[in-house]
Amino acid sequence: MADAHSIAIRCTNLHRHLGQGDNRVHVLKGVSFEAKRGDVYAIVGPSGCGKSTLLYLLGLLDQPDGGEVWIDGQQMSNSDDLARTAARGQHIGFVFQFHFLMMEFTALENVMMPMRKLNKLTPPQMTERARMLLTSVGLGDKTHRLGTQLSGGEQQRVAVARALANQPSIILADEPTGNLDVKNSAMVFDLLTSLAKENGQAVVLVTHNPEIANRCDSVRPMRDGLFV
Repeated sequence: MADAHSIAIRCTNLHRHLGQGDNRVHVLKGVSFEAKRGDVYAIVGPSGCGKSTLLYLLGLLDQPDGGEVWIDGQQMSNSDDLARTAARGQHIGFVFQFHFLMMEFTALENVMMPMRKLNKLTPPQMTERARMLLTSVGLGDKTHRLGTQLSGGEQQRVAVARALANQPSIILADEPTGNLDVKNSAMVFDLLTSLAKENGQAVVLVTHNPEIANRCDSVRPMRDGLFV
């Protein structure tokens, strides 16, 4: 068992069913997992094995039918929506396969959105942090470009900067390089992992890409709703 202070996220015996009646499927069958700060974890396995379902439970986007989720030592499984939303804003950064940028806003404005929601910094501090993050992902010269004026790889790098905006202790990434070519995939993965290691963040990513999985600190294969 890892030192409790170094564990950013932990789940024990998670169960999740999806669907109704005859179509009800037992997607997660008692999954336990923990991720330490500064480490990068790949969850791999065939489509439908429960990888994304697990990620959404860890990210408090969905509720388990059984089991517990702990974020930074705090049990979140039975929390109400307000507490879960607050914990997500403070502790978790998401990077999805589709970047979900607000295309009518600039790169800078997109990165500032999570900070505005959390509302801990002054507007000038938010702008400064957003600029610093965009520079760190190689887009310092494109802060004022609209989402529509950025390439796919650039849009995904903005999404990485946005995920880091509130200095979360946990980064959850669902196929973060799934829509990118080899060069951009490697760049986005390198950025995500190097920034997370510098900041002592735990990264949990779901991927079908074996090259990316093999570069993580730990690879956890899933089959039929369980780690194997």
